[in-house]
Amino acid sequence: MTKTTKLLLSSAAVALAVTGMAPAQEVAREDTVIFDLDRTIRDPENFNWFTPGTKRMHGAHQTMWEPLFILNYNTGEVDPWLATGFEANADSTEFTVTLRDGVTWSDGEAFNADDVVFTVDMALTNEEISSREAATIRAQVASVEKVDDLTVRFTLNAANPRFIVENFGVRIFGSFLIMPEHIWADENPATFAFYPPIGTGPYTLTSVATNRAIWDRNDDWWGAETGFMDLPEPQRVVFLESGGEESRAQLIATNQMDAAQNVSVGTFEAIQAQNSDVIAWFPDYPYAAADPCARQLEINTTIAPWDSANMRRAVAHIIDRNQIVNVAIDGATTPSRTMFTEYGSMSPFIDAVIEAGYELPARADAEAGQALIEAEGWVRNGDYYEKDGETLSVAIHVNSASTEYTRTIDVIVEQLQRAGIDARAVPVENGVFWGEVLPFGTYEMSYSWLACGSVNEPWASMGRYTVADVVPVGERSPGFNNTSRWNDENAVAYSEIVASMADMALGDPAIPGMVAEAYGHLDAGMPFIPLVQSAKLLPFNTTYWEGWPTSENYYNHPFFWWNSGHQIIHNLTRAE
Repeated sequence: MTKTTKLLLSSAAVALAVTGMAPAQEVAREDTVIFDLDRTIRDPENFNWFTPGTKRMHGAHQTMWEPLFILNYNTGEVDPWLATGFEANADSTEFTVTLRDGVTWSDGEAFNADDVVFTVDMALTNEEISSREAATIRAQVASVEKVDDLTVRFTLNAANPRFIVENFGVRIFGSFLIMPEHIWADENPATFAFYPPIGTGPYTLTSVATNRAIWDRNDDWWGAETGFMDLPEPQRVVFLESGGEESRAQLIATNQMDAAQNVSVGTFEAIQAQNSDVIAWFPDYPYAAADPCARQLEINTTIAPWDSANMRRAVAHIIDRNQIVNVAIDGATTPSRTMFTEYGSMSPFIDAVIEAGYELPARADAEAGQALIEAEGWVRNGDYYEKDGETLSVAIHVNSASTEYTRTIDVIVEQLQRAGIDARAVPVENGVFWGEVLPFGTYEMSYSWLACGSVNEPWASMGRYTVADVVPVGERSPGFNNTSRWNDENAVAYSEIVASMADMALGDPAIPGMVAEAYGHLDAGMPFIPLVQSAKLLPFNTTYWEGWPTSENYYNHPFFWWNSGHQIIHNLTRAE
C-alpha cells in the first residue's frame, strides 16, 4: 500500500483537499463507502463523457449522472429512473418517453425534455464527438422532439424494439447520459471539459485526482424531496485506484475498501481467511457472478478442413469444459450450456434451447469427436491424424493480454493434442488480436467472446452470426459480426429465423420457440463453440455496509462500475 493510500484511508475518516475545489470535510469511516477503481483517472478535470478516456466510472455515472432506465438482469424488466416509462408505435420506429416530474440538477435547475432533446441533438449534429453511445444514437435516430416538458419523442431510421434498453437502459456498462442544457448550450461538445460537473444524482463531486474521486451526499437531492426514493445511507462515496489484485486484497481484508474489482479464487479465499466479513456473489464455489460476455472458440469456416461442419462439431465433442473451469479459471465459473450468458432474464431462451436437445455437455466425448474426424477420411498415425499426406493441425490465436485467455487455450491445445489434432497456441498482443486477427478473419480458430450482447433477450447475440454480415477473408467484418464467415445452408436457414425475430416486440411469446428452431441450425453448423461463462469474482466487505447484490439478494447484477451502480449505493445499509 502506498503512503498516499494510507493517508487517504484512515480508520477514522476519508478526507482530502484538492486545489481548485472545496476541501473535503471529515466524514467517519462508517459513513463512507469505498469502491475499487481499476484504472488511473487520466484527466481528472475533464468530465466530458462524449470524448475518449475514463470520465464516468470513477463515480460520475454511479453517483452523479443518473440514467433514464436501468435493466434488471434478473427479471428482464427495464426499471424506471429519471423516466417513468415509454411507449412504442406498432412497428417500433417511434418511441415516446415520459420523464419523471420534479427532477432537478444539483444546482436547482429543472431537469426536463429540453435537456434530453438538447443532448441527443448534440450527438446527432456533431460527428466529432466520438463516444460509442453518441455514435449509436447517430446511427439509429432520425429525429428527436419535445412533446411537452416531460415528454420526448424519438423517430428512428429503422425499426428497433430494443431502442430504449440499448441506449437508455444500462444494458451493458453505461447508457446515453443526459447533460444540462443550461450549462452546455454555448460550449463546443468536442472540447468542453465540464468541470466542475453537476448531475441529477444524490452525490456531488468534492475532489478528484488521478488515483481517486470523492463524492459527498447532496441532502437536497430531488429523489428524496419528491418521494421517489430515500436518500442513500452513505454520506460519502470514494472511488480509489487500488493498484492491482494484491493491493486491493489488502485494502478490503483490512476494512479500508468495501467493494473490490475482480480477484482470483486463491486471492478471495485468502481475503476471507483474514476477514470473515468479506462475501461474494455466491457463498461457495464458484463465488463469482457471470460477466455478460461468455467465452467461446471461434472457427474460421472458410479454411479447410474446418470448412466442414462435422470437423467443427468434432472439436466441440473433444473439448472438456469442466477441465477449462478447474484448470484454467480455478473453478471460479461454470461451463456454458448454450451460447447465452446465464442470467435470470435469459432463462426462457436457455430453457427452450435445452428442452430442444441442444445443451452443451460439461465433459468431453473424445471418442464421438474422433469418429466424426475419421468419417471425414482422416486416419490416426501415431500421435496425430493424417489424410493425403497431411497432418491434421490447427493454430489457435489468443490475446496475450490476460492469463485467463492464454491458460484456457493451453488447456484446449492439450485436449486436442490428446485426441490426435496437432494444435498450437498463437499468442498475439491485444491491438493485433482485435485490430487484425479477428475482424479480417486471419485465423483458423481463436479465443473470444464475439457472441456477447444478449443479457435480456436473444437477438443481440444471435444477430451477430447471420449471413448478412459475411465478407471475404481480408475484409473487415462489420462490428466483429460473423468473423467466422459462416455461410452454408444451416447459416442461411438460421439467418432467416433470426432476421424475423429482429423486429418482434421484446417479450413476444413466440420468441423462445424461434430461438430453439434457429439454434438447431447453429448447433449443426457450429461456427463457434461456447466454452464457459465469464466470471467476475468481486469481494464485498460487510464490516461497514450490508445490502450488496448477491445470488440471494438479486435485485440486480453486482457490477458496481456500471451506470447501474446507483442501485447498489441505494441498497446499502449500515452494518449492525
